[in-house]
Amino acid sequence: MTQAEALTILKTGANVFLTGSPGSGKTHTVNEYIRWLKAAGIEPSVTAATGIAATHVGGMTLHSWSGIGISDNVSEAEVDRIASKEHVARRIHKAKVLIIDEISMLSANTFALADAVCREVRRNIHPFGGLQVVMVGDFFQLPPVTRRGEETVFAYQSAAWRELNPLILYLTEQHRQEDDAFLSVLSAIRQNDVEEMHFERLSERVMPISRAPANAPKLFSHNADVDTMNAAELAKLGGDKKKYHMHEKGPDVLTEGLKRGCLSPELLEVKKDAVVMFTKNSPTGSFVNGTLGTVIGFSANDSWPIVETRDGRTIVAEPMAWSVEEGGKVRASVAQVPLRLAWAMTVHKSQGMSMDAAVIDLSQAFEYGQGYVALSRVRTLDGLHLLGMNSRALQVHPDIVNKDVDFRAASQAAGATFAAMPESEIKEMQERYVKAIGGAWPSGKGGAVKAKSMNSRLAETLAAVREADSLKDAAKKRGLTIGTIVKHLEDLKKAGQLVREDFAHIAPDARDVERIRDAFDAVESDKLAPVFSALGGKYSFEEIRLARLLF
Repeated sequence: MTQAEALTILKTGANVFLTGSPGSGKTHTVNEYIRWLKAAGIEPSVTAATGIAATHVGGMTLHSWSGIGISDNVSEAEVDRIASKEHVARRIHKAKVLIIDEISMLSANTFALADAVCREVRRNIHPFGGLQVVMVGDFFQLPPVTRRGEETVFAYQSAAWRELNPLILYLTEQHRQEDDAFLSVLSAIRQNDVEEMHFERLSERVMPISRAPANAPKLFSHNADVDTMNAAELAKLGGDKKKYHMHEKGPDVLTEGLKRGCLSPELLEVKKDAVVMFTKNSPTGSFVNGTLGTVIGFSANDSWPIVETRDGRTIVAEPMAWSVEEGGKVRASVAQVPLRLAWAMTVHKSQGMSMDAAVIDLSQAFEYGQGYVALSRVRTLDGLHLLGMNSRALQVHPDIVNKDVDFRAASQAAGATFAAMPESEIKEMQERYVKAIGGAWPSGKGGAVKAKSMNSRLAETLAAVREADSLKDAAKKRGLTIGTIVKHLEDLKKAGQLVREDFAHIAPDARDVERIRDAFDAVESDKLAPVFSALGGKYSFEEIRLARLLF
């Protein structure tokens, strides 16, 4: 199934399990769906199975969102206790769409407990109290953490999953791996069908650490190995050490979760020539989570690290925020320079990243899927440098191999069903769904978000903005005032015809956007004048409005 086909089905409001191999575009697809919902005035509840995954999607863990915390007791008394928490009840009552990322790492008990709490709070006997539930992930990757001796029970094995009966959307395109030889190895691991030739291809990439590229990130199974290597490599460098402390804002229970999930440390220490990796996506696209580089110096005024990326670009790494949003409002945030030392990291923390090159030690792999996750981070076989492998490194959970056949068949059936439906019928389903949960269906034929259905003046402005170097340049190209350009962008967003990539390059940079967002939060008003005053007139009204479009 393609990303476009999956997105079409998501928009009908169906309960869905969105899956596919690493690099197939799961995160991109669900982010497009989130953007579409927000354009219709619907704020989805975005959650994940772990803190790390939650920071990637700008949400909170399912444990925090549902109020279940560390509990996995699905008794009636426990459900009543959790559902009686006022802030939890308010959050679940207001929810309209629930997104759960990295579903493979969620146990069946946790999934069932979250379902039971939602039903109780919403007084609705349907799964998750009638919410649309979108689960995202790949069961071949890291499984739920279990206590010693406990059997792994995946979310799909729970009665709650069976009752939810989600449509399976299995993405089959590949956007990460770039060579057929490497793809064949990964496919063989995924099918639990590793043959001698696959093993030989990987064995050819095994080398001593002295032969591995010094500036490629190194992935280890255990935290202790990571910390030791990063500290040792930093100590080898001369010069002064720069220290950057994380700043937090909001309730401790939320900020602590953000800090645990944030890939940047609470105390970041770097020196000139340190190998680093960006830990967040830039709003302007200048870097992404996983971009590698080297610190070549520090900016004159603020002493922020200046990073030269592998492709030769120079970026000043200024602080960015990781936040928990609820109902369109920021509940809590932490701010830090979006970097981490990248000589080494754990396989667990690498999940979700794409890397041009990596040095991987799988000699101590201890978990099903651990080797598969590590290997699939890398784009090409040439970029893979192995320090060792053990017998567990190339194993995936045997139960998942059989279940994957079912998932693929179900996805093909879902795709065929929707392919046979008239486009008008699908659009009608989408419109009914959006209106049923309180959203505004975009104007235009069938609610389709297409340039040809735009007002021609707005379409011309959008084209000019996409090509412009600045807001002033866009105004000059269109022969309009700056204020009119911003008004057109606001109208486009309201109609669901504007995405971040259209205008982020002419908007204030990430640090300024966070300051403006903080000002809106501080004055607790959507009016511009109080925000303008709170910021001391540093930003024009048009800059404030542009920044607001990025929220």
